[in-house]
This record gives sequence, structure tokens and C-alpha cells, in this order.
Amino acid sequence: MYNAGKVIAGIIVFIVFFTTPIWLNFGKVEAIPKIPVPKKGQCVEPAAIMRAYHMKILDHWRKMAIRHNKYIYINSEGRKIRISLQKTCLKCHANKEQFCDKCHEFVVAHPDCWHCHFSKKEAQRWQ
Repeated sequence: MYNAGKVIAGIIVFIVFFTTPIWLNFGKVEAIPKIPVPKKGQCVEPAAIMRAYHMKILDHWRKMAIRHNKYIYINSEGRKIRISLQKTCLKCHANKEQFCDKCHEFVVAHPDCWHCHFSKKEAQRWQ
């Protein structure tokens, strides 16, 4: 009872502190970037699956290729696809700024793929 004022003040400070990000970003809605989709049947999986799970698919590919020495992926439609970021994904999605950077900047993700893999522009610079 004697510290009720301090407790209430502490609760108010706590609420203000933890809701500040909500109030600072209120009304600042940013549209999800539109990514061009290759023709049907050309991508590894359908576009909806790739948007949601591309990182899990790439991680699975890495494990299959590096740890199990398997380089063929069978997709949900039963097609066999070569496991290669450079030769499969970057064949259609060669513009890193348009396909990768646009979405990764939107979600504030910093993938480490580009430490080893290069886009076509970057690969030409090294040749």
C-alpha cells in the first residue's frame, strides 16, 4: 500500500517503453515488394512455396550436396532438378538486386550466400 504510487509509475513506464516501437511505426506500412515470377514449370517449386520456404529449400540443398554428396532434387511435381544455386537458381534469377536484395532488405535479412556464390555480374568481374 505504501509503494502503490511507485508501482503504478513503474507499470506506466514499462508499458510506454515496450509499446514505443508500435507508436513510432504507426501508419508506416510498406508494400511487400513484387518479384517477377518465371514461366510456370521453370522454377524449383511453385511460386507460393518458393516465397515462403526458399531459405529452407536452399538449406536442404546445401545439406544434401555438401554432407550427402547428392546433387538431384525431386520437387513437389516429381521433376528432377540439379542442386546448384549458381547453375539452377541464378540461371533465371540472375539479377541479384531485383530478386534477392529487394526482399531481403524489406525483411531485414542478411543471408551469407554471397560469401561463396556470385551473381553473373560479380562472376564476370572475377574472370
